[in-house]
Amino acid sequence: MSNELNGRIALVTGASRGIGRAIAVELARTGADVAVNYRSNENAARDVCAQICVIGRRAIAVQGDVARASDVARMVELIRQELGPITILVNNAGIGMTRTIEDITEKDWDEMLAVNLKAPFLVTQAVVPDMRAAKWGRIIGLSSAAAQMGGVVGPHYAASKGGVIGLMHYYAAHLAKEGITANAIAPGPISTDMAACLPQLRPDLIPVGRFGTAGEVAEVAVMLACNGYITGQTINVNGGRYLG
Repeated sequence: MSNELNGRIALVTGASRGIGRAIAVELARTGADVAVNYRSNENAARDVCAQICVIGRRAIAVQGDVARASDVARMVELIRQELGPITILVNNAGIGMTRTIEDITEKDWDEMLAVNLKAPFLVTQAVVPDMRAAKWGRIIGLSSAAAQMGGVVGPHYAASKGGVIGLMHYYAAHLAKEGITANAIAPGPISTDMAACLPQLRPDLIPVGRFGTAGEVAEVAVMLACNGYITGQTINVNGGRYLG
């Protein structure tokens, strides 16, 4: 087990399952103490914390709707009190309800943008002061191949994930001189609950012939957390589906 991130405090949003869970555990394996954010599934979040504690790192489960500024403020303050200042942030929480051009509504659009794009903005704004004080920080946003290709979920999803890339570009450009990096990860189809609900996605459509794993995305997140010279980039983890 590496200790490259020893002493660092990480917050992973939407970490009770899927990619977020894998990233939380892998950060712990690399030495970080981890705050596991969840919105409703407390038992699953506590399971993640238990797994992290077995590794020998500290972990807390923190409930909060990251699309609500009041929840974010409460959550971040609790993490500071229980673990310490946050210097690694993984904005992973997201939703992906499928809509077509014909049936998407304004409500669908607003909900998707709130969770997938407004939330990363709110959480990042809340933790940047800790990173600036430490003169060290890592901001990682989960985007998607849909940001580059359009995808199959809908225009609201593609736009929200494209926005994550733009948001990371802005933070990268304005925080680099303060020791803070900001990058996006754009997964292709990954074997998660979301992919299972999208029959349009098939392994035979992917050049490597299979869906990716949450662990393969987590490995990239840890690499970005450990590297201080990569910033403003979008790392594609998509099996060749999109050739960047």
